[in-house]
Amino acid sequence: MFRRRYKLTLRDRVRDALWPRAGWVRAGRYIGHRIGRLPGTPYKIAAGFASGAAASMTPFIGLHFVIAAALAWAVRGNVFASAVGTVVGNPWTFPAIWYLTYRLGCALMARTPGEAAVAELTLAYLRDRPWDILLPMTAGSVIVGAAVWIAAFAAVHSVVGAYQARRRRRIRPQDGGVSG
Repeated sequence: MFRRRYKLTLRDRVRDALWPRAGWVRAGRYIGHRIGRLPGTPYKIAAGFASGAAASMTPFIGLHFVIAAALAWAVRGNVFASAVGTVVGNPWTFPAIWYLTYRLGCALMARTPGEAAVAELTLAYLRDRPWDILLPMTAGSVIVGAAVWIAAFAAVHSVVGAYQARRRRRIRPQDGGVSG
């Protein structure tokens, strides 16, 4: 009953995942409505979303959902909102995130960024010496993740609080009718 008339091909699904047909603004609005309607207080939702956003700053792509859920649980946030928050890390933002976390991690560890290593970056290099890249990225991701957590929490907390208050006012029955 609720299926598509014509099934999307794999190519169409990949294209829609990377570039929404209705546009980024509509996709962002949809995510905003979904976050606003999650059950819980603005703190729980904001803490969960911020945990997901912070987790997406780490270089461990396959573990973002797990890291986000653990962090959301630790700060008493909404675990589902943490999964939504991981959308901050996506194919468009990962190159900038990785560059920033690597450079910051090298600065924190008093290392010079391996220009030669980065120029020759191959899967074989990563397999043989993973910590040359992952250790600085992990160190940098802690700082970047903390900053992203604070910024995302502040933004989402105020937006969700206002959204929920507006929704309560709209749904609340109007006074002044027939009293019983």
